Amino acid sequence: MARTKDFDEDEVLKKAMYLFWDKGYNGTSMQDLVDGLGISRSSLYDTYSDKHTLYIKALQHYKSTAGAGMSAIIENSSPAKETIRRLLYHFVNELTKDPEHKGCFLVNSAVELASHDPEINQMLCESDRQTEALLRETIEKGQKTGEITNNQDAASIAGFIFNNIKGMRVTARSGVDKKTFDGIVAMTLSVLD
Repeated sequence: MARTKDFDEDEVLKKAMYLFWDKGYNGTSMQDLVDGLGISRSSLYDTYSDKHTLYIKALQHYKSTAGAGMSAIIENSSPAKETIRRLLYHFVNELTKDPEHKGCFLVNSAVELASHDPEINQMLCESDRQTEALLRETIEKGQKTGEITNNQDAASIAGFIFNNIKGMRVTARSGVDKKTFDGIVAMTLSVLD
């Protein structure tokens, strides 16, 4: 008969996400996980096999949580330019409200691991493609209505905006203020005119 778990897996996964986000993959030891998650080492291995599997699950949890906020903004806005502005400020607000200046867990993972971990690289590239596709669709919508310039193709504009979002997420790690991000957002939005 299988043993029942004496912990909430969702809560453990959330705690793991914050530990990895704070310390990075390489900076988080198994002992950090045991201490921070409040479960035994054997329960950790029985449930997640190893640290890498837990890390992947923590990234997936972050991605689904972060993606839900972005999707809600895109689905609940009508003018394309306003949608992109709201999306950029969604990220700015998240980044400037974090007193620990953690940046973005996905971007941090890309910097730390993507070049030598094919599984994480594939996951992050897929996430990037999905985000760029949402941006491209929004831009195409704005180009059809004449709200956004047709001087560049939608994919190039989406790539530029997404690159700026990723740049802001890295910049946030140094603790810059909202005024700096306001300038970045204004310059980013100027490509839509």
